[in-house]
Amino acid sequence: MSTAKVHRLPVQAKRSRTVALEPPLTQRVALVSGANRGIGLEVSRQLASLGITVFMGMREPGKGEKAARSVRQAGGDAHALRLDVTKQDDIDRAIAHIAEHSGRLDILVNNAGGYFDAEGRPSVLDLDAIRAAMEVNLIGAWSLSSAALPLMKRHGYGRVVNVSSECAVRAMCGENSPAYRVSKAALNAYTQVLARELNGSGILVNAVCPGWTATALGGSGGRPAAESAEGIVWAALLAEREASTGGFFRDRMKIAW
Repeated sequence: MSTAKVHRLPVQAKRSRTVALEPPLTQRVALVSGANRGIGLEVSRQLASLGITVFMGMREPGKGEKAARSVRQAGGDAHALRLDVTKQDDIDRAIAHIAEHSGRLDILVNNAGGYFDAEGRPSVLDLDAIRAAMEVNLIGAWSLSSAALPLMKRHGYGRVVNVSSECAVRAMCGENSPAYRVSKAALNAYTQVLARELNGSGILVNAVCPGWTATALGGSGGRPAAESAEGIVWAALLAEREASTGGFFRDRMKIAW
């Protein structure tokens, strides 16, 4: 009688937890992608109002400079930065600029997103929609996070916030917008695996659903961007004693997905 072999995954050694020194707010540096309007702009405003230096990533900084100027006029330290998260050259240049300008990066808000295929159906293969949604909502956030992490590790402190959506939650899963839903579910999974890898490093990684918001993507009828941004800013400023990582939140409340 033959005995079937059981293949076990290697057991990872326990990591010792690093107690990170939390820099004062006025020393922290943040990068917000998709920051020229909507939730990204409001997150930038709220972070800058606390004294944090904010780099506002946008595909067309020439047009988006008005947004950064509005933050500066309110007393914040904000800088428009060319950043298309689907272009690795843009990502590399943006991180290099922040490193040269500030020497550190404490907060990354992966807000850039889109491709809400409202008319799509999972039974119909639309490769263009699927690839576009995954390229921005998952791969863009993954690429930007990977590039930003060395600057965070330099000081043993960081907060990565992935802006997701509750439409990726099993209990709220519908048949429309399949590419968008699947890409956001994948972003939640990436949040978990990255948080697991970085556990004990002083870098916390969480996903946040901002809720239905009145923006160009969300359309009219949603709540104000300022209200939706608050939960993202909360996750970006999590104190070490709270130490929540790998979670999915809405309005500071953890939700299952």
